[in-house]
Amino acid sequence: MMMAQLGYVNQNKYPPIGVTVQKLRKQFRLTLNDLAQQSGVSVSALSKIENGQASPTYDTILRLATGLDVDVTELFGTSPNKRDAAGRLVVTREGEGILQKTPHYEYEMLAAELSNKRFTPLLTRVRAHSITEFSRIEGHMGEEFFFVLSGEVVLHTEHYAPVRLAQGDCSYFDSTMGHALVSAGVEDALILWIATRVHGVLAQDDSSNG
Repeated sequence: MMMAQLGYVNQNKYPPIGVTVQKLRKQFRLTLNDLAQQSGVSVSALSKIENGQASPTYDTILRLATGLDVDVTELFGTSPNKRDAAGRLVVTREGEGILQKTPHYEYEMLAAELSNKRFTPLLTRVRAHSITEFSRIEGHMGEEFFFVLSGEVVLHTEHYAPVRLAQGDCSYFDSTMGHALVSAGVEDALILWIATRVHGVLAQDDSSNG
């Protein structure tokens, strides 16, 4: 049910990430070169993202959020509640999260109304089915946890042999390792993916992301 429901999220309600990046960049009076230096994403990649010619990976989204000094939820197209953490509460109904697609994953951001969360929960459809679909596996500051809701995935990491996980399995790992998830079966797998909040400069200074 959740796998099917993810496809019904109203994606048109939220602008593409590139549109939001350009809007924030201009709002902060940053040039493409300024943002490239602050995020570690190349000028050419930024231009393609802003013009809708490329879809950023999640790692690139994190870099852009860091470079713009905004909460990652703002790049998903929402204006989060910035009240203090005490007493905050938000409910996300099934299929009502913010949907954004990257080349390898389809994310439904949950609890997007809250900013400055300790972690980011994402209901994620794993669209990639082979590690060869990734030009490289990337890492970033933080830690991650995922739980397989349906299907099977293979977790590829920089320091460990690939691990296959089925429905009901889960993994917690250090995000600074290069990592990537691919669906192991014919159907796309669905996972609950949780990433801790990114603080400061991202782990890798790779200007070729995008």
